Amino acid sequence: MSLQNISWTYAKAITQLADEKKVDIAKELTEFSKLINESNDLETLLFLDVFTVEERKDVLKEISKKFNVAPMVTDLLFYLLQEKRMGLLPTIFKNVVVLDDDKKGFLRGIIEGPGTKIDETHKKRITSYLKGRLNKEVDLEFVPSTKITAGYRITVEDLQLDASLENQLDKFKESFLTE
Repeated sequence: MSLQNISWTYAKAITQLADEKKVDIAKELTEFSKLINESNDLETLLFLDVFTVEERKDVLKEISKKFNVAPMVTDLLFYLLQEKRMGLLPTIFKNVVVLDDDKKGFLRGIIEGPGTKIDETHKKRITSYLKGRLNKEVDLEFVPSTKITAGYRITVEDLQLDASLENQLDKFKESFLTE
C-alpha cells in the first residue's frame, strides 16, 4: 500500500472518530500544525529520530498540556510516534482538511496561468462554472506557471480543466497528425 493510501486511511479513521466524539479535528490539527511551524525545535523533536519515542512522548505530553492540544490529536501523535510513521502527519493533515471541506460541501483547487495574478472577473467566472458543475463551493488559489503562455489550467481534486494555449496546440497537432 502506498504512503498516500496509508495517509488517506488514517485521515478517514481519525475523521470518523472525531465526528463520533464531536471534535473538530481539522481545526485541532490546524492549531497543532501552527505550533509545529512556529518552532523548529518541536519539528526536530517530532520528525527526526534524535530522541527515543518515550522522550518524545514525554515532551509531547507537556506541550499538549501547555497549549491545550485536543486529546485526540495527542493520541494520534503518540500512535504515529510509536509506529514510526510521524512522517505521514503532514499528508494525514492535508487529507483531513480535504475530508472536512468535502463534508462541508466545499472544495479547494488551483488555477495555473501566466503572470503573477488572475483577473478577478475570470476567477469569478471559473468559480461560478465549477460551482454549477460540481454543486459545491469552490475556493481557487492562483499559482503562476511559466509553462502556460496563455489561458488557464484549473485543478480541483481529480478534475482538471485545461484551457491553456499549450493544450489547444497539442490537440491541434495531434488531430493534424492523425488525419
